[in-house]
Amino acid sequence: MTAGVPDLPSGRVVVGFNWTAVEGSAAIGFAATPARADGAATTPQTGSYGGRALSELAALARSANPYERAIGIAAANAHWNADAADLADGDGLADASSGGRTVVVGRFPGLDVKLPGAVVLERHPGPDDLPADRAPEVIPGCARLVITASTLVNGTVDGLLALAGPGTEITLVGPGTPLCPGLFRIGISRLAGFLATDREGCIKAVMEGAGARAFRRHGRAVLRQPAS
Repeated sequence: MTAGVPDLPSGRVVVGFNWTAVEGSAAIGFAATPARADGAATTPQTGSYGGRALSELAALARSANPYERAIGIAAANAHWNADAADLADGDGLADASSGGRTVVVGRFPGLDVKLPGAVVLERHPGPDDLPADRAPEVIPGCARLVITASTLVNGTVDGLLALAGPGTEITLVGPGTPLCPGLFRIGISRLAGFLATDREGCIKAVMEGAGARAFRRHGRAVLRQPAS
């Protein structure tokens, strides 16, 4: 995900209430903004991230501090989430025709319509969700696993991938998904991310604390799959 990110200077770095954004020369990248309760904290470098090389910012994806991890993931996405011929429209939540159990990590809007019958794991579960710590019980043996990209920020994605069997179709979903082909090598089958088409609209939405649905009017949900 961070390998191949260029040394070109970044533009603005915006840490909003819900989303973190980093500008690159080719795209804007996003990542879910973590909460203080999850260990996120500003650093002595806060206020000086913008303008640094994208590669330097992307390296923060390995930071122990979720606040810096979000900046790092957004910086990587500012490289990978640029328009390309192999991107198709789609949010990654369409049901597959094959049978088997679907497990979703994260409660996405409209999920009951798009993936009826899916088992939903949530860190803050609603009435129809299971708590996230039930993952070892429900992920093994599932046919499809849909994972919110916020797991990259909270550091749980590796554990979730390890629970999936070799035949599981795994989709990483959300505006913070890096459209990086290298992620196919770790078992992810599809990448469902976000392509910003209106930079200023996206930045303003993030600065004002918008959720994903609000700033999606300034771009489109896209899919990247392995080359056949």
